[in-house]
Amino acid sequence: MSDHIYKKIEIVGSSSTSVEEAITNAVNRAAKSVKHMRWFEVSEIRGHIDDQKVAHFQVGLKIGFTIEDK
Repeated sequence: MSDHIYKKIEIVGSSSTSVEEAITNAVNRAAKSVKHMRWFEVSEIRGHIDDQKVAHFQVGLKIGFTIEDK
């Protein structure tokens, strides 16, 4: 197994459906501009309440990716 060096970014995903969908939305969007993503870590979960009901989910993620060798 080779050694890897990782860099982390922090992003927030959102969804009106679920925490899982908020995570998926965040990872899918990051994949458009971040190469070599390897893992994610949920750092926070929060949401919006409207009319006494959960209306929206927000999930803070740290995404780790390997740095390219030049």
